[in-house]
Amino acid sequence: MASPRSPRPLDHLVLPVEDLETTRARHMSLGFTIAAEARHPFGTENACVFFADGSYLEPLAIAQREECEAAARAGNVFVARDQAYRFRRGDTGFSAAVVGSKDAARDHARFVELGMSGGEMLEFSRPMKLPDGSEVTPSFKLAFAADLRSPDFYAFAVERINVPLSDRSALTTHENGVTGIAEIILSEPNPTDFQYFIQELACNREVEANSFGMTVALEGAAITVYNKAGMDTHLGVDTGDSRERGLIGRAVVFHVGDLQALSALLLKSDVPVRQVAGKLVVDPAPGQGAYYCFEEIR
Repeated sequence: MASPRSPRPLDHLVLPVEDLETTRARHMSLGFTIAAEARHPFGTENACVFFADGSYLEPLAIAQREECEAAARAGNVFVARDQAYRFRRGDTGFSAAVVGSKDAARDHARFVELGMSGGEMLEFSRPMKLPDGSEVTPSFKLAFAADLRSPDFYAFAVERINVPLSDRSALTTHENGVTGIAEIILSEPNPTDFQYFIQELACNREVEANSFGMTVALEGAAITVYNKAGMDTHLGVDTGDSRERGLIGRAVVFHVGDLQALSALLLKSDVPVRQVAGKLVVDPAPGQGAYYCFEEIR
């Protein structure tokens, strides 16, 4: 039976990094255009990579540790989860998936009702300079979703208020030809143990399952959870004999126009690349905490 729901759009991914200078150099070597640094009012900062499909990457660094610690103690879930991730898995990785929201308060209430709330909503504002020199103050509302069995990965729905429409074409044009995010890949020894959480986050009851894992579609993208065999077959990644449970953010799959041109670009930049299951795979490195996979648009 078809799902009566409308799958959520993928908004962005949170990728903890040790510092923005390293992540900027790394992403430029991969052919990405990366935006200027932006500061949050609670001690973190980012330098985002925006795509033509409306999604983006958020490499996230700590700008002021004391501010972050104070915010976490005050109940800021975003900062507290970032600190917990860094404590458990290090300063470079893939910690959260974010879906779009038209009503974050309603999403928060829904997550609470479903038993998957990650904590209190976060609301904040910050000034933004426009190309003409004027300044506006957009606001953001975040509704968190989490599963206590999965301490190293969480999600949230984001609602934007008073964010001006602007021409981002200069930032969404990338030398590597990437136009957007096709899929995010998580791992878990038994993926279907988290089927309910992923379905409710995506707002889509339909699941494609096989012996390697499961996939739930978002609007324009997908969330896949692989087991050990799936990680090996589809990414060429051996997760070892670890019996660690819980979702772990592993990879981002990008849409690209020309894999041959991308391969030449990576070779010129001296970036090692592997070909697995029809995709080019770039392994994690300083400034890049997830596997980056590139597949040609068909």
